[in-house]
Amino acid sequence: MYLAAQEAGNRLLREEAAQMRPHLSLYASALEGHIEHYRALPAVLALDPDLHTALTGGLNSERQRGLNRKLESVNGVATTSTLTLLDAAGHCIAASNWSLPQSNVGHDYSFRPYFRQLAHQDDGSFYGVGHTTGVPGYFLSKALRETSGKLIGALVIKLDLRDIERQWLHNTHTVLVTDPNGVVFLASNSAWRYRVLAPLTANQRSELEATQQFASQSLRPVHGRLIENLGDDGRRIQFDEPGIAGDYLWQSLPLAREGWTLHALDNMRSGTAVARVAELAAAGIWLSAVFLALFLRQRMRTARLRQRSREELEELVRQHTAALRTAQDSLVQAASLANLGQVESLEHLPQGVSVVDAQLRLTACNRRYVELFRLPSDLIRTGRPIEDILRHNARRGLMGPGDPEEAVRRRIEHLRAGHPYRFERERPDGTVLEIRGNPLPGGGFVTSYADITSYKSAARDLRTLATTLEQRVEQRTQELQEAKRDAERANRSKTRFVTAAVHDLQQPLNAARMFVSAVRDRLTEPESLQLARNVEDSLAAQDTILSGLLDISRLESGTMPTHVRDLPIAALFEALTRDFRILAQAKELELRCFKTLAVVRSDEALLRRILQNFLSNAIRYTRRGGVLLGCRRRGDCLRIEVWDTGPGIPECHWQEIFEEFRRLDDAVEQAEGGTGLGLAIVDRIARLLGHTVALRSWVGRGSMFSLTLPLGDSACVVSPPKASLPQDDSVLHGRSVWCVDDDPRVRDATRALLEHWGCRVVTAGGASDGAELAATSAAPDLLILDYHFGKQSGPEVLRELCARWSSSPPIILLTAERDPAVEEDARSRGWGFLHKPLRPPSLRALMKQLLVRGEVH
Repeated sequence: MYLAAQEAGNRLLREEAAQMRPHLSLYASALEGHIEHYRALPAVLALDPDLHTALTGGLNSERQRGLNRKLESVNGVATTSTLTLLDAAGHCIAASNWSLPQSNVGHDYSFRPYFRQLAHQDDGSFYGVGHTTGVPGYFLSKALRETSGKLIGALVIKLDLRDIERQWLHNTHTVLVTDPNGVVFLASNSAWRYRVLAPLTANQRSELEATQQFASQSLRPVHGRLIENLGDDGRRIQFDEPGIAGDYLWQSLPLAREGWTLHALDNMRSGTAVARVAELAAAGIWLSAVFLALFLRQRMRTARLRQRSREELEELVRQHTAALRTAQDSLVQAASLANLGQVESLEHLPQGVSVVDAQLRLTACNRRYVELFRLPSDLIRTGRPIEDILRHNARRGLMGPGDPEEAVRRRIEHLRAGHPYRFERERPDGTVLEIRGNPLPGGGFVTSYADITSYKSAARDLRTLATTLEQRVEQRTQELQEAKRDAERANRSKTRFVTAAVHDLQQPLNAARMFVSAVRDRLTEPESLQLARNVEDSLAAQDTILSGLLDISRLESGTMPTHVRDLPIAALFEALTRDFRILAQAKELELRCFKTLAVVRSDEALLRRILQNFLSNAIRYTRRGGVLLGCRRRGDCLRIEVWDTGPGIPECHWQEIFEEFRRLDDAVEQAEGGTGLGLAIVDRIARLLGHTVALRSWVGRGSMFSLTLPLGDSACVVSPPKASLPQDDSVLHGRSVWCVDDDPRVRDATRALLEHWGCRVVTAGGASDGAELAATSAAPDLLILDYHFGKQSGPEVLRELCARWSSSPPIILLTAERDPAVEEDARSRGWGFLHKPLRPPSLRALMKQLLVRGEVH
């Protein structure tokens, strides 16, 4: 069991790790792509001459108001959080949020790293909680310098990354991003935000206080226990703190450009469950139930995994599409500035970009464009017709197959038409480019070339993963179906063995009970009668145990028939009260029953059996007081309750008493005649019918057993006809009765019992004996026929006898087998039917009924 659990856990761990790696890369691509859309924006905006004028030529109130409104307008178009203009000392002189109470204008931001970084470089970045607004975000800065290189100010944009967090909420993984200090600042689960993965040093805490990176947020450390280091597959870590508790598979991916680390956590609750299932399977207990549970669980889990992969792929495609659309808008803006001579605005864009004027002459391009197409330096110059560059690329096969001149002609027509376009092209070296073209205001055209090879590879990997997963599901389904069939075959073999064993055990019991009944009727001395009754009670107890075992076997194999219908329970309550009142009076107990007009939907015989068990247990274990039978309505259900004033049952034993052969020590001392199977049978019958059994008990005060079942429709109640039987034995006197049974003890016992009732008895051991006797005698008034005769069945023996008699007498078919098909066949032929071991009163009543019916007909 231990090895099976370990192997199942390790296998699931490897599968989960393999599935997490592509997801982690996609999370990283989405985050970096979101930032890349805005990275060039500060550089583009920094080219605005109004900003340089404001920083070098002085700033009056009118000029400041104009700058504020311009930044506010640009911020609305760019959809950033804020745009801020700082002077050389780090003071804010204009901001897009100038009209809000939390305006940045007038505040000193010289302590922020994104400003201090500009002393040595042209770009800066920093993530932190807003000093003025209190809203966290990612700051990107661009230095504004004089021609001499002196810093005169800075333009800062703030990106709100909370939209990324909200997108992560739809993922099954917990996604975290930490800064170089190990502080979690982005998290799909808010319980992780502003937690520290490793203890902070004194220098780190001093730096955080100086930069006010996380303002007043409390940075609490995370305490976890490393369970296993999986190498490239990550780590397995256990956390016990509220909100983040769980056993996680942890994988990390560095984001080099930002200096951050992206983490993905997968809760391994499913791994623990799989290990437990593997233990149960290895133990070989309840094979059929375990295999079925594994089958259903695997189907649901793989369906969820398949659906999750598809949803995440669709979400990533949607995000990528939106990102490209936003990037295209920024590209058009940068291209417009480049068309005005500000070529530097294109150099920071990740795409290759070329800009042509209305006469289709090259006006600007960036370094990335030259790198993508490996263009010679003498070919790239301002004013050159774009047709020359296109022809150079077409002759090298970079514009697709076919005639190069035709490819150049089609592209020139697109540019002259001025219609936007987008398409993808795979180059001979395997690189995939996404090409987008858009017209410029006032004439001209801008074309961008984005390398989407990695995105396409990730999409292919996801599709391959989905295909592999479906194949694995199909293979696992076939394995589980075969295992389920093996378990069902083993269960059927067990049921057949139990049925045969009980049949063989009940044969001698049947003979013994009839012998005892015949002897008891001949005894007159009180002591001898008491001994006979004791023997009969012992045989009845043994019969109860065997019948209980057979019933449990039938319930487990699903072969017990049910006849569910709408029935009033008033008659059932009345009959149960009448039957058990004698037992209650013998123990000086009061048995009360509340009358009801309720109609329920159930199987009458099985419902009677459940309530009989409740009442017999209540009377058996109660020494003083009384027993109450009643019911309560609960919505569209009825709850039948049996209360007693017995010793009560400790709560720790409430589940235990529903197990086979399980009785409490106190109950064993108090009870007589119990087998320990009753409540086990009750529990299985209730589950078969879809009813609910419940128990409430108070030690020293008593117990309450209840059964909850659905209410029925009184209009559908059918009253069974009442049968009338003769009250004396005169109908049996002198009657000719044959007993055909292959067990000589049963034949002798039946002869003794029937002769005591005044019958003339003939016995036979099978078809050959019966045929010889039938050849010289007439048909009897009644035939008692066993069902099993070795290789022959009772109906086959009967055909040979009836052929000799040329008639068919009334039949009573006896069998120890609890096969509903045998009983149904007997009743359809109009025969009487009894189970072995026989109860003499039942046999006598059935004989009278058949003989009277034969006289009437």
